[in-house]
Formats: sequence, structure tokens, C-alpha cells
Amino acid sequence: MPSETPYEITPTTRYSDPYYRPTAVQQPVILPAEVLPGVDWVTLPNGVRTLAYTHPTQTPTAPAAASQPIPAWAKTTALLAPTVGGGIAAAGIGLSYAAPGLIAMSHALWSAAALVAAVIAVPVLLRTARRTTGSGGASGSTTHITQSITATGLFGRANGTINHR
Repeated sequence: MPSETPYEITPTTRYSDPYYRPTAVQQPVILPAEVLPGVDWVTLPNGVRTLAYTHPTQTPTAPAAASQPIPAWAKTTALLAPTVGGGIAAAGIGLSYAAPGLIAMSHALWSAAALVAAVIAVPVLLRTARRTTGSGGASGSTTHITQSITATGLFGRANGTINHR
């Protein structure tokens, strides 16, 4: 196999010369509507104008308004919100633990209310039943006893009368 000799490739134009400009370069015509956003015409250091991607220029933004201090009520509300939420959560947990006791207390209160109603209602019912049936005598009349006592002075002797009717 014959040995290969390296060949040096040299361009036909003198691009290394900074003052070199080709005489017959045909530039394509690009309309401004065809240029994509972010692409603009730039001039290179050797004077050639070409399209290149550019960084968008930032428009100066209006200075931010001076920050207003936070109102005291907003700070208080922001600080109280977790506290109130925690209190409600603690109350819910406490009620869940106390539920069996609360149920037993409500049963006891209903029992006490029934006992009070029975203590008041039973004598009233017995009196009503006794009046309608009489005192057990054959005549059905009731005897009224009245007593009258009088005394004179602080240490005087007392006299009294008893009337049966």
C-alpha cells in the first residue's frame, strides 16, 4: 500500500485578513416580518451585518412603591389564627375524651328530673284521688276541726276552744 501524503487545505479566500471583503457575495433578502422574535440584525467586528440571536433588552420597570407597614390588626389576626385553631382542636379532643362522662351525666340529669316530677306529681295525684272517693266514711261528709286559742299578756294563761263541724 502506498504511503499517503497529507495535503494542506487552504481556503481560496483570505478570511484571516481583517480588511478583506468578498466582491460578489449574494445576500438573501429577508423581510422584517420573516425575522423571528429574539433574532435581530447585528454588525460583526469585521463589518459584516448578519442575523443573530440577541438577548431581549429589558425595559426599565417602574420603581416599586414604598412598602407600607403591616397594620397592627393584621399582625394580631395572623398571630391569633393558629392559637384559635389550636384551641378549637384541643376542645374537640377534650370533648371526645369527655363524651362517655357527658352521656352518663345527661342520663343522670334526666333521672333526677323524673324523680322531681314523681315527688311533686304523686302527692298531687293522691290528693285528687282522695277528694273524689271521699275519706272512706259511709256518709261521704268530711269533718272540719277548728281551734281558737287566746292569751292575755306575755306570761298570761291561754284559753282555747275546739269546734267539730
